[in-house]
Amino acid sequence: MSGPEPTDAGPIRVLLADDQALVRGALAALLNLEPDIEVVAQTGDGTEVVALAEEHRVQVALLDIQMPVMDGLVAAGLLRTRLPECKVLMVTTFDRPGYLRAAFEAGASGFLVKDTPSSELAAAVRRVHAGGRVVDPSLAAQSLMHGANPLTEREREVLARARAGTPVAQIAAALHLGTGTVRNHLSSAIGKTGAANRIEAAHLAHEQGWI
Repeated sequence: MSGPEPTDAGPIRVLLADDQALVRGALAALLNLEPDIEVVAQTGDGTEVVALAEEHRVQVALLDIQMPVMDGLVAAGLLRTRLPECKVLMVTTFDRPGYLRAAFEAGASGFLVKDTPSSELAAAVRRVHAGGRVVDPSLAAQSLMHGANPLTEREREVLARARAGTPVAQIAAALHLGTGTVRNHLSSAIGKTGAANRIEAAHLAHEQGWI
């Protein structure tokens, strides 16, 4: 028998998965200081992530990439299939650009390194919970320099029009999309480029030859 349906009331329910107990404990302590965030489950084993997320009605899962048996990327992919409403924020010690692309391909909504200040980590939890994307700026810059085009065809289309200053409503009409869909594509592109806004994202993408 399944438990009660999750609601938006109360603190954001967070799961932490990291095989380093001290790191996990420190992250939990920092996040639990926030009035609107509650760490409801912790594990050092990637194989336990999905079951714990389902049991505790987790809304945001913070996953370390490198864990024994099952790493965070695999766990993120399983969460996307089994519990798509649970947002995933990857947190890692290793600031490798290749991880950034792999994380988003696995369904993550954000990617941060572990030395991110606690205030920024809490803000990242709130942003992915709200449906946004978060990416460490240094990783985004490295990915832009060394990686293949991370933008989808739609993201390239909307960014190209945004670069010209076209309003969201006009972009939506021109591409026969809803305004909400256009905003989602723009938000995704902003996250992938590490930009502050859609104009900056369009500029960075243009410089890389992506649009």
